[in-house]
Amino acid sequence: MATTDLRITSAMMDATLLDLPWDLPLDEWPEDTVVSLPKGISRHLVRFARLGGRVVAIKETTEEMATGEYRMLRRLQRLDVPCVEPVAVIAGRATVLGEPLPTALVTRHLRFSLPYRALYSSALKRSTAQRLVDALAGLLVRLHLVGFYWGDVSLSNTLFRRDAGAFAAYLVDAETGTIEAGGLSDGRREDDLEVARVNIAGELLDLAAGDRLDPSIDPVAVAGSIVEQYRELWHTLTSDELVPSTERWRINARLEHLNALGYDIEELSLSTGDGGTTVRIQPKVVDPGHHHRRLSSLTGIDAEENQARRMLNDLDQYVAHEREVRPAAGDDALANEWFEQVYLPIVQAVPRELAGKLEPPEVFHEVLEHRWYLSERERREVPLAEAATSYIETQLAHRRDEAALLGVPATVTMPIVPIETGAIDLSDEDDDPDWRDKV
Repeated sequence: MATTDLRITSAMMDATLLDLPWDLPLDEWPEDTVVSLPKGISRHLVRFARLGGRVVAIKETTEEMATGEYRMLRRLQRLDVPCVEPVAVIAGRATVLGEPLPTALVTRHLRFSLPYRALYSSALKRSTAQRLVDALAGLLVRLHLVGFYWGDVSLSNTLFRRDAGAFAAYLVDAETGTIEAGGLSDGRREDDLEVARVNIAGELLDLAAGDRLDPSIDPVAVAGSIVEQYRELWHTLTSDELVPSTERWRINARLEHLNALGYDIEELSLSTGDGGTTVRIQPKVVDPGHHHRRLSSLTGIDAEENQARRMLNDLDQYVAHEREVRPAAGDDALANEWFEQVYLPIVQAVPRELAGKLEPPEVFHEVLEHRWYLSERERREVPLAEAATSYIETQLAHRRDEAALLGVPATVTMPIVPIETGAIDLSDEDDDPDWRDKV
C-alpha cells in the first residue's frame, strides 16, 4: 500500500499505524484486521481494528471534524474528564486508483466498556436503564464543571464500565463539543440537559420498538430522571449554603457529604453575615475522584470511584481491626498489608484463562458481595478465600469476556446471553438506522 500521501497527526506516533489498509474504504477492510466488538449507533461508519497488541476504534469523517475531535479529546484528557483516548488522525487517504477516501479518527478502545445497546439480555431491565441514566448525569455534571458544552448528549455517545454495582460513564463522541473559557451559563447547561432528555427518550423508545425494553419501563419517565439527577448533583456541588454560626459543625458535614459523593473541594470560601450570626459556605472548585485518589495513594490500585469506595470500606475495617491488636502500626503500613494479604490473593486467584472477564477491582468487589450472600445463606462468616473460590467457579467462569471475542470475524453475529452472566450482543449494527435521522 502506498503511504506517501498520508498525513498522520498523533501525539504518540506508532509505526504500526502504517500497517493498516488505509487505501481501502473502512467497510472493505479484511476480516483479519477488523475486530468484532459491541458498538453503539453512530452517524459515521465505525470499525474496531487490531493495532499492534491493542484494539482501536476507527471512525470515518471529514478532516476538519476528525482534527477538531482529536484535539478536544486530548484537552478533555488533560482536564481528567472520563473519555476515550485519542490516538491519531489519518488524512490524505486514497485508493490505489487515486480516489480520495474519508479522513479517519483513531481512538483507543476502552477495555471492559460497553455501549448501552449491549447491556441487556432479552430486554433492558428497569434497574439497568436507570443506572445508565444516573451515570450519564454524573458525567454531564463533570463535563459542565470544566466548561464543556456537549451539544449531543446521548446514551449512544457514551460508553459504560461496571463500577461496583453501578456504571461509570465515558464520553466517546466529542465532535459537537466546545469548551467555554468562562464556564457554561445556566442557559447552555439547560440546553445540554434538554438534548439529553430528548435523546435518551428516543433511544429507549427505539429499544422498545425492537422488543428490547422491559414493558414496565416508561422511556419518557426514565429519560426525564436525568434532569432531576443532574440538578440535584449540580446544586449539591456548586450552591452556597447559609448556616448559623452556632452550628459550624455543618461546615464539616458539607465537606463530608461532598466526599461521600466522590468529590473534593480544592477551595472553600467562608464569610460571615448578619452581624456574625450566619456563615456562608461557598465551594469554589469541585474536583471529582475523591475515593479513587485516596485508594491510589494508599495502595496504588487504579479503580473507578464506586469500586474505590467499596475497597476503602474493606481497607478501613482491616485497619481498625489490626490497630486494636497493634496500636502503633501506621496507616501506610497497614494499607500495604491489606493490599498484599487481602486484595492481591483474591485477584491472583483468578485463573489466567478467566483474567479478561472483569477488571481486578470489579472482581474484588463482586467477591465481597458474593461473600455477603454466602454468609447470609449459610448463616456463618464465610472466609474471604472460600468466597473467592466459590465466586470464580459459580459466577466468573460463566461470564463472557472481551478477550475471547477478539478473534471473531466482524460479520459474525454472536448469540445474546443474559447480562447476569456478563454477556454482550455482538450483532453488527452498522445498518441499524439511527432513530435521530427520523425526526
